[in-house]
Amino acid sequence: MNLLQYLRETRLVPVAVIGTAVDAVPLARSLLEAGLACIEITLRTEAAVDAIGAITAELPEMLVGAGTVRSVEQTDEAVTAGAKFLVAPGLNERVIRHSAELDVPILPGVCTPTEVEQALSMNVSLLKFFPAEAAGGVGYLSALAAPFPDVQFLPTGGIGPDNLSSYLSLPNVVACGGSWMVAPSLISAGDFDSVTRLTSEALCIAAAAKRVAT
Repeated sequence: MNLLQYLRETRLVPVAVIGTAVDAVPLARSLLEAGLACIEITLRTEAAVDAIGAITAELPEMLVGAGTVRSVEQTDEAVTAGAKFLVAPGLNERVIRHSAELDVPILPGVCTPTEVEQALSMNVSLLKFFPAEAAGGVGYLSALAAPFPDVQFLPTGGIGPDNLSSYLSLPNVVACGGSWMVAPSLISAGDFDSVTRLTSEALCIAAAAKRVAT
């Protein structure tokens, strides 16, 4: 699985916080119904690892990633559960090195040029830009393109349907992470029809932005 190639195609990664593992498979099915076979489950709840395992077992066609990975122990738990990629909020060298040993792609979080250079020194050039809007948004990412033409970003944080297209129009943005289509309120209410609808709408925005970018 080439994660970069996949992200270039989908251009969207739903970032989900799951409080109850039983919701995991219905949530994933609602994304598949919309045409998106990818999800990032954040390790912010006790149910997260079980949710990753449930989706991996029931829906092997789903590309499941673990987010908010902050330790080597979490890395092992997520990969054992079936996570095919990892996303970290920051630049933790131990986590990055361990992920490389496991041959599992990781997108570490960066926010400054210095952090980008540190990531490159560890042979990582596909990076999470977080928190995207709070850190300067589209203008900031555009400014990073000139000194770092070999880096691709997955911006996350404050991205929604109103600004998704602006981010995806940048040549150094491979895809965007977002939680609006998999909001915890929708999941807890079992409103998976809304998840499908919002995801379908987001994919339409992403497809249009992709045509502009190319």
